[in-house]
Parts: sequence; C-alpha cells; structure tokens
Amino acid sequence: MPSVGVFYRMQHCLHLAAGILTIGSLLLSGCASSKSTHATKSKSGSSTIEQAAKSEPVFVSKPVDDKLVQAHAHYAQGVMHDMAEDSEKALEEYAKSAQLDPDNEQLILELSRRYLQKKEPEKAADILVKATASSGASGAIFAQLGWVYLRLGKDELAIEASQTAIKLLPKSLAGYHNIFLIHLQKGRAPEALKVLNQAAKQEDVTAEYLIDLAELYSTLEKQAPTQKEFTKPGALAVLNRAAKLNPETPLVRMKLADGFNVFGDSANAVQIYLQLLNRYGDRLAVREDVRAKLADIYLRGKDPQKAMEQLKAIVQDDPANAQAYYYLGNLAIDQKKLPEAADFFRKTLLLSDDFEQVYYDLASVQMNLDQTKEALETLEKARKKFQGGFVLEFFTAMVYSHDKNYTNAIQHFTSAELIARATEPKRLNQLFYFQVGSTYEREGNLEQAEEYFNKCLQISPNFPEALNYFGYMLADKGIKLEKAHELIEKAVKLEPKNAAYLDSLGWVLYKLNQPKEALENIQKAIELSEEVDATLYDHLGDIYVALKLNDKAREAWSKSLKVEPNEQVRKKLDQIKGQ
Repeated sequence: MPSVGVFYRMQHCLHLAAGILTIGSLLLSGCASSKSTHATKSKSGSSTIEQAAKSEPVFVSKPVDDKLVQAHAHYAQGVMHDMAEDSEKALEEYAKSAQLDPDNEQLILELSRRYLQKKEPEKAADILVKATASSGASGAIFAQLGWVYLRLGKDELAIEASQTAIKLLPKSLAGYHNIFLIHLQKGRAPEALKVLNQAAKQEDVTAEYLIDLAELYSTLEKQAPTQKEFTKPGALAVLNRAAKLNPETPLVRMKLADGFNVFGDSANAVQIYLQLLNRYGDRLAVREDVRAKLADIYLRGKDPQKAMEQLKAIVQDDPANAQAYYYLGNLAIDQKKLPEAADFFRKTLLLSDDFEQVYYDLASVQMNLDQTKEALETLEKARKKFQGGFVLEFFTAMVYSHDKNYTNAIQHFTSAELIARATEPKRLNQLFYFQVGSTYEREGNLEQAEEYFNKCLQISPNFPEALNYFGYMLADKGIKLEKAHELIEKAVKLEPKNAAYLDSLGWVLYKLNQPKEALENIQKAIELSEEVDATLYDHLGDIYVALKLNDKAREAWSKSLKVEPNEQVRKKLDQIKGQ
C-alpha cells in the first residue's frame, strides 16, 4: 500500500467528491415530485418531461439504499482522516464502509493491502472472503485472497482461490504468480515451471503481462538453477512475443530490454536500449540508466571501445559519477593506456575517497609506470584512511619489490602473511607464495625462495609459471639440476609453445651437459619468441661453445649485445674472438 502523500490524498479527494455527489443524489431522489413521474402531452405535442427539461431539473424517484448511503458516509469520513494523516481512524472508517458495501472492489482491495501492511493478514482474509460471497466477485478479489492465504501459510486455500482467479481473469498474471510462489517455496521447481508455461499459453495478452512473466522465469532460474535448460527458452519466447507488440511506454520498453539482457540476448537488448536513447535521450534519468546498461553489455561482450564511449558519455552528463570513472580506469588498463588509467582512478578518488580498492588500483598503475614514490604515497593515504590489512601490506610489498627494494618488500610480505593467518587464511594462495618466493630469489636468499616455491606448488602443483621460475632458479645456480629439469619439463608439457619455458628447458639441459638436446629447445624458443630476446641468444652462444661451434657462438652473442648491452656477454665474446 502506498504511503499517504499529496498525490494519495488528492486521489481520495476525488473519491470523496464522487461519494458526496452519490449521497446527494440518493437523498434528493426521495424528494421527487409526483408530477415528474408522469409524462403527459401538451397541446403542442411535447411531453411535460420535455417541457420541464427546458425549465428546471426533473428527478426520477429511486428507492433509497440506506446501507449504501451509510457506506459512502463512512468512506467520506475515512478520506477526511486520511487527509488529516490519521491512518488508524481512516482504516476504521474504510472497514465500516466495506462491511456495508462488499461489492466495492477497489475499496476491498485497498483495505486488504492496508491490513497486510499492518501485518494483519487475518483481517485482510476476513474482508476478502466476505467479498467473494458476492455473485459478482471478480478475479482480482480472488487473486488477492490467494495472496493473503499464501502469506498465512494456507497453501491449499491459496491455490483454490488463485485457480478461481485464473478462471475469472485468465489474462491476469496474479493467480499464476501465487501458485508459482507456493510451488517455489516448497521446492517444487518442475511444478513451478508448469505454472509459468501454463501462463505463457494465454493468447492476446499485453506486453506487460509477458514481460512480468519473463521476470518469473528469471526468479525460477535463480532459485532453481537446474531448471535453466527450460527457463531460458520459455523466457525468451514470451519476451519475443512482447517485442512484437511493440510497447510504446518507455518504462515497459526498458523492462523488455532488461529481460533480454538478463537472459543473454544482448543483440535485442542493445537494439531496444539504443532506441530508448534515440527517443528519450533528452531525459537525463533514462539516458544515464540506458548508457550504464549498454556499457555493462559491451564490457561483458569484450567490446571495450563501445563500453568506453558509453562511460565517457555518462561522465559528460554527470561529472560526479565515480563508478563510471572507475570502469574507465579499468578499461584503460586493458588497453594498456596506463597514464589515462591513473587519471581516471585519481578522479574516482576525488569523488569517492572511501572506495578502498581504487587506492590499490591506482598504486598498481603507478608502480607499472615506474612512479614508485607516487605509488607509495597513494598507499600511505589508504593506510591513514583504512585499518591496515592484508591487501594494503601486499600491495606495499609489490611496489617495493618492483623498485628492487627487496628488504622492505619482504618485511611487508611477512606482515601480510601474519595478518592473513590470523584473519583470512584463504588469502595465502599459490599467487601470494609465488610472489614471496620470487622476491626472496631476487634478494639472493635461495633457501627461503625454495621454501615459498614449495608452498606455492603444494597448493597448485600445475602452476606453470611457478614450475618454470623455481626450476630456472635452480638451473641458473647449478644446484639440484635433476629437480630443476623435472620442474621445467612439467611446465613445458603444460605450455609446449611458451618460449620462456623452452629456454629454461634448454638451459637446464645445457647445465646437465646435454648440449644437443639443449640446442633444439633454445632454437624452438627463439622461433616462438615474439621479439628478439637478449637472454635467448646469450644462452644460444653458450650452447654453441659447448658444441665447439665458436663462429655461431660469436654470432649469437653479437645479436644478444645488439638487443641489450651486457658486460658479461661482452667478455665472453672478446674471449672467444681471441681463440
């Protein structure tokens, strides 16, 4: 039931005026002149009624219905109390009116809604039951009774009333809705689906009926995912029927597009959203809502350019839309436009500085732009505003590691690990341990690095990046070569066309004194590499030396130096030139 407000009171004022006129006409009818009941001909041939009509009103006598007069009087009193915002007294007067006039369908329905709002379903049921005793009781009354019985947990009575509602008013969804909910609440998903399919068989129904029915299919799919195979086709069928009816109301068209969107028909959804933009784009609320939904569809459909167009249009209309700037920032990252991403995230923070995730996203972008100082300042702002936690410590560690400040990085990784153990153990996953292990390796602490790589692979034995990194670390240091070979070989099996993993395999085979096998893998790595890699040609030179192919070794090291100057490679090249 709507709250009492200006519009509501105005609506009841109109009812009051109608009621007062009705009462007046009933009272006046009892005072009619007997002359007005006889039609006699004048000399001119016109009846006395026709003559009277030209001069003064004539009233036709009708029997007075005292109950109806009293019902209108109570109704008028109820309206007065409503206008005075005394809802309790208004409800009392409406109840008296309904008792006297049980055929007043609108009053009965409104009164039952008010009782439900007051959490008095028994009273709602009582007044509806009395209304259904009338031979002229409508389908709407029975549907409302079914809904009240449902609220009371009287399922059998609810189904009976709702089935009557369907018979009387088959093109209204209310009765189906009640029975559907009963089956759904009882876990009878197939029966609930049957009710929706029965409702879908109705012909010549409105677009609103079909769209609301699609929403029920959506509810069933959410509550009973096992029925998805049937709910989606059913929903799309009624939505397509609704689309053919070409509803003109913007709200109905929006719901139609939303329905297509929910059930994965992006093409139809986009078409209707764009039509709404063209027709009602001058309405800011419609424009913002539609653009946001279009952006979401384009994001899910991996069309970042169109998504960005919609989001930029949103911030042009609403420069204070922090969420739009945030999405723009993420899109800019996907497009590798890091300076733009940083700018969008800064705007997001200006508008919504309590959005914690943005601090970390901005710091991450700044880190990748080699803006270490700015990244640490961003994280310090987050530290002051929010209670320190795992994510803050983790990102701080990542920034320090990127800056090759491994001591501070390890300090913050350790803090993050302690916090996670105490509060969020699931945070300590393979990715976390991989980052800690690689940081220890760069610091030169191979023992700790090995410990963390082992933890990582215990959680995820088929994590190829960790297998390769760990194996290469051992191979490069010339230790535990058999284990290194096993780790790297497993990584290559998982990703046989990964140039970095093939390079690692070639390198560990070289360390195991198997230069022929090593050469084959290094050459594959060079072939698959998207760009010229200095390390690959450095390794190739070493392998050629082991194979006593010094000319090829000189050629390989020369290519390596062209890509990236390296003093150790230069020394090897100078040494072999002298041979």
